[in-house]
Parts: sequence; structure tokens; C-alpha cells
Amino acid sequence: MDERLEGLLRRKFREAGRQYARARDAYREGRDGDSGDDAVASLPRDDEGRARLVCRRHADRRAVAIDDDGRPACFKAGHPDCEGCLEDVRDGIVETW
Repeated sequence: MDERLEGLLRRKFREAGRQYARARDAYREGRDGDSGDDAVASLPRDDEGRARLVCRRHADRRAVAIDDDGRPACFKAGHPDCEGCLEDVRDGIVETW
């Protein structure tokens, strides 16, 4: 193989590796950065301090209180939609309005 071509390929592979590493680190930082109390505190609120969420179980907009464990007041243990909503609330990625 031509030395110039080999050098070009080597540089491009190194560049792609660095870009992959930056993307991987940014993904991990974004995934792990917002969790727990900060995520719950950052949810949009109504005038009464209730979190404005879109309920997965009933497919409607709701203003609900969030308890100290990050559970919405409408949470029903064991229901798959509610369990998914709880995880999303704690991760700060729940759908809001």
C-alpha cells in the first residue's frame, strides 16, 4: 500500500476514534448527570407547586404532587405505565406540558 494512503487512513481512523470517545463521554455525562432530586426539582410546576406531567396510563395532562421518593400522587405500584413514568420522573426525562 502507498505510504501516503496508509498515513491518511491512520489519521482518519485516529480522528474517528477520538470523535467516538467524545460522543461516548457526552452520552454518559448526559445520562448520569441529571438524576434524583435535581431531576424532580427541575420539572415544570403549576401555580400550586404541582408537577405538570403527561400521564401514560390515562394519556392526559395532569398537575400532580410528587412525594419525597419522586413518586407522582397518581402512581399505582405494579402498573407498567406508572412504573415507567416513575423511572422517567427520577431520570428527569418524563413528558411534561
